[in-house]
Amino acid sequence: MRLPDRAAITAHQETYLRALLVAIDGRNPFYTAKLRQAGLTARACDRATFLERFPFTTKTDLVADQLASPPFGSNLTFPHERYVRMCQTSGSTGMPLRWLDTSESWSWMLDNWAHFFQAAEVGPGDRVFAAFSFGPFLGFWTAFEAAARMGCLVIPGGGLSTRARLEAMRDTSATVLCCTPTYAIRLGEAALEERITVGTVRRVFLGGEPGGSIPATRARLERLWPTAAIIDHHGMTEVGPVSWQYVDQPRALYVLESAYLAEIVDQRTLRAVEPGQIGELVLTNLGRLGSPIIRYRTGDLVRSMVGPTPDPNLALDGGILGRVDDMVIVRGINVYPSAIEAVVRRYPDIVEYRVDLTFERGMTELALAIEPVAAPGTPQLAECLAAELRTALSLRIPVSVVPAGTLPRFEMKSQRWVRH
Repeated sequence: MRLPDRAAITAHQETYLRALLVAIDGRNPFYTAKLRQAGLTARACDRATFLERFPFTTKTDLVADQLASPPFGSNLTFPHERYVRMCQTSGSTGMPLRWLDTSESWSWMLDNWAHFFQAAEVGPGDRVFAAFSFGPFLGFWTAFEAAARMGCLVIPGGGLSTRARLEAMRDTSATVLCCTPTYAIRLGEAALEERITVGTVRRVFLGGEPGGSIPATRARLERLWPTAAIIDHHGMTEVGPVSWQYVDQPRALYVLESAYLAEIVDQRTLRAVEPGQIGELVLTNLGRLGSPIIRYRTGDLVRSMVGPTPDPNLALDGGILGRVDDMVIVRGINVYPSAIEAVVRRYPDIVEYRVDLTFERGMTELALAIEPVAAPGTPQLAECLAAELRTALSLRIPVSVVPAGTLPRFEMKSQRWVRH
C-alpha cells in the first residue's frame, strides 16, 4: 500500500473539504446556519480560512437540534427519502442521538474500514466473527459489511451466549474477532473456563471503549489470545470509523486523514496545541455528505506523536488517553477511567471491577470493588492493588473484594463507574 506524504494529504483535504462545504451550503439547514454565522460562503472558504473561522460543533448543539426538530434534527443535506440507514449513539453521556446515512455515506464508512482491514492484512479468505448484539449503535456494523464487501466470510454473533459464540468461532475456524476490549477479555477467560480452544483467530479488532491502547489491558488480551495480534481502533456513531492500529505499532492510533480533517485543540482557548501536548480531538468528516459532522469537539483527549513515524497520517500517541467528560477530580487530583484500568489490568487474578463515586459536601471520593478469579479472594490482593493505585495516582483509594460472579459482565460499552 503506497503511502501519501503530508503535502498530498493536505491537498486532498483541501479538495474534499471544499466539496463538502459546497454540498451543504443552502441544503443542510444545521450547517448552513453555521456558515452564515461565520460570514462564510462555501466557494470562498479554503482550508486555512475554515480552520480559522468555521464554528465548532458540540454534542450539546446536536442534542438541541434534534430536540428542536425531532426525530432526526436538521443536520441532513438531502430529503428524508435519500436515507437508508439509521444508527443511534449509546446515550452514555446524555440523550442518545439518531444518525441517518445515505447509501453513499454508508459506503464511505465501509471504505474507511476496508483501509483498516488492509492495514492489518485482513482480506479475502478471512473469516470475521462479529461478537456484538447488532443493536442500533454504529458499533461494528460497518466493519461487518466492509469485510463482506472485501470478500471475507462474515459470521454474526448477535443473540448468542458467550459459550455459543466461542463454539461458533471454533466450529467455523474464525480468523478475525471484532468486539470491545471488555468482551474480548470475557471471551478469552470463558474459553479457559469452558476449555474451548479457538486457535485460528489471528486478529482481534477492538472498539467501543478504551482498552486496546492501554498497555496492561493489551498485555492481558495477548495472554488470552496468544495466536492473535490485538488491533485497536476508534470511531463514533456521529463521526464514523476514524482510526486504526498497525499490527507492529501498538503505541499509536492513526487517523485516516483522507477521510477526516483532524485538529487537536486546547480545551480552554480552542487553539491548536503544540505537537506532543494533550488536547481535545476535533474532527471533520470529508465524505459523509448526507449527515456530515464539521469541526466536532469529540471530547476525546489525545496527543500527537512527536518525531518521524512510518505512516504520514496523524499518529495519536497512546491512542485515546481519556475523555473530557469522564475525568473526576478527587482531592485535587485529575483521575481518568483509563488510569484506573491501567493499574487493575496488571492483576490477572482480578476478573472484573467497579468504581464507586460518592459526592459529599462538595467532595468527590472513589472506592474500588474487585472480583477475583475464585471467591472469596484474599485481603492481600486488595492491599496490593490499593498500594499500587496510591503510587500511580497519589491517592488513597479503598479497595474491597466481592465474591465471584457478583459484578456484571459487559458485551458492549462497559459501565464500571457508578455514581452514588
